[in-house]
Amino acid sequence: MKVNDLILQTTTTLLTFIILIFSVYLFFAGHYTPGGGFIGGLMTSAALVLLLLAFDRKTIQKALPFNYLSIAAVGLMISVITGVIALFFDVPFLTHTFGYVELPLLGETALTSTLPFDLGVYLVVVGVAMTIIQTIGESE
Repeated sequence: MKVNDLILQTTTTLLTFIILIFSVYLFFAGHYTPGGGFIGGLMTSAALVLLLLAFDRKTIQKALPFNYLSIAAVGLMISVITGVIALFFDVPFLTHTFGYVELPLLGETALTSTLPFDLGVYLVVVGVAMTIIQTIGESE
């Protein structure tokens, strides 16, 4: 029996966009306020789960052909590399720096070396959460 999920699918596309934008906001806001890579990754995973609920798994895999386990591995590699880079400057593992850079359109902008680390955490969370969800979904 085919179910007409037009309303669910239409609202899901809008809600997914809003959730992903909020996820990016949380990712970048995490340096000064609560947020960061972990909660941003969870929000992205929530948006992807919403897509999986509204559409079938094959449609989503065709639209988003990602190997989430590889995404988690790349994220872990990025996080570890940011920690190892500190060792080359004779400071403890995962020591981060902070500074200001003058950018043409943005003016004086604060930059921190925690951004690549948070990106790695973000990718690990998305990769692991989606791998678990897909594994559970495939067994049913």
